[in-house]
Amino acid sequence: MAEYPAALGELITFFESLPEGERRENLIDLAAAAASHAPKDGEKFDLEDVRHDAECTDTVGVHARLKHGDHVHFAISLGPKVQTLTKAMATILCRGLNGSTLSEVLTVPQDFVPRIVGADLVRLRSQTVYYVLGRMKQVAQALQKAVN
Repeated sequence: MAEYPAALGELITFFESLPEGERRENLIDLAAAAASHAPKDGEKFDLEDVRHDAECTDTVGVHARLKHGDHVHFAISLGPKVQTLTKAMATILCRGLNGSTLSEVLTVPQDFVPRIVGADLVRLRSQTVYYVLGRMKQVAQALQKAVN
């Protein structure tokens, strides 16, 4: 799992070890924890991208701050209609990518998503499961351009 940041690799390994029922239960638990990755009052970010895209049921905000040069910290704000799977992916990505370099975020392959959520959910919710990762990569790319 060398192509993934360590924290994301650990999450992938954890989810791959679970039977389907436990995998879904853990995704629901992670969705419930999404609010813990929202921006805190007074928290400052280098870039904030808040919008409602056609791929999502409500507004999603990706907030990013650079630390120690090019290491990124993400926070995610989610509208009340955002689906459970999107909330779970937001939590997974914040846990798995925070502290990574911008280039690590930009080179994370999408192939880990079915390994976490399972092939059935990927087929049912193909746009949803990749949406937050795509948004985080867009923000990382904009930050990288600003740094260079």
